[in-house]
Amino acid sequence: MTNTGPFRRRTVDVSVPHGEVVGSYATYAEAQRTVDHLAKADFPVAKLAIVGNDLKTVERVTRKLSWNRAALEGALSGAWFGLFLGLLFTFVQPTINWGLFAAAVLIGAAFGMFFRLAGYAVSRRSRDFQSTSQVLAESYDVIVDPTLILKARDVLARPIED
Repeated sequence: MTNTGPFRRRTVDVSVPHGEVVGSYATYAEAQRTVDHLAKADFPVAKLAIVGNDLKTVERVTRKLSWNRAALEGALSGAWFGLFLGLLFTFVQPTINWGLFAAAVLIGAAFGMFFRLAGYAVSRRSRDFQSTSQVLAESYDVIVDPTLILKARDVLARPIED
């Protein structure tokens, strides 16, 4: 069986790319601008890679969780879902039934609150705060295939032409 056609699985290379360093940058945005510069000059960008060095996981605590906050968040998200269902009901019926619409919002809020409080009760033992997590690098290298290093440096030495 061959791996061709529109539903074929694409393989992803999971190894660290090797090659010549075109430039090292403090931020990902700077490395991305370099790749954009090369792309605008019709450089074969499939031969490039951005490699992050000295990776660190950073978790920023955003707020403390409480029963009241969990109940409010659950009720609000459930009410939005109920509002969505209420709008769907109004499209199905020729006349708007405001009682059914309000019931959908209230039932959605009740179920949302119940499920959010149940989830909070289970997770409360392990952590009582919310946070965001991201992986950051100390620096970023733009790597190019060794056969194209001179061409890449030549392109980067010239200004971008629009």
